[in-house]
Amino acid sequence: MSDAAHKTSHDRALDVVRGYADRDALAVQGALAGLDAGSWTEVYAVLSGLLRSTVSIMELTGRQWKPGDLVRHADEVATAAPPHYEFAVAEATRAWARGDQSAMRALSGRDLPGAVHMTAVGVAVLGLALWGRTGFHGVLKEFHETVTALVNDRPSGV
Repeated sequence: MSDAAHKTSHDRALDVVRGYADRDALAVQGALAGLDAGSWTEVYAVLSGLLRSTVSIMELTGRQWKPGDLVRHADEVATAAPPHYEFAVAEATRAWARGDQSAMRALSGRDLPGAVHMTAVGVAVLGLALWGRTGFHGVLKEFHETVTALVNDRPSGV
């Protein structure tokens, strides 16, 4: 049995963000390989929470990004997307950096895998712009440890 079969949705979500942050198309593909419809939904939910958390941390700490940094990271990160998403993800993220969320919503609303890729790229782009590669990897590690502790400490029957 492969290691991928033992990965939780939050493991896969963090793996796909890490893959994008590292511009590693094979890691992105591997993180999402073999997902069924329910698992795509769970990964999307984890990524959505991570995106909200990243934006909240940024707002609470007063950290800002420069639109040029977001655009540069979007162009770099999107190269790891599957070919049929690469251009759409890059362009939607560039529009989002300019304050236009319509392209991001349009892509995300068309198909669940597209929403997963879009959200993972969004998290990676923000994380890289806010903390740099090394700092962002540290944030992802902390997030993973927190989620794992919460899941493992959950009372049975809940």
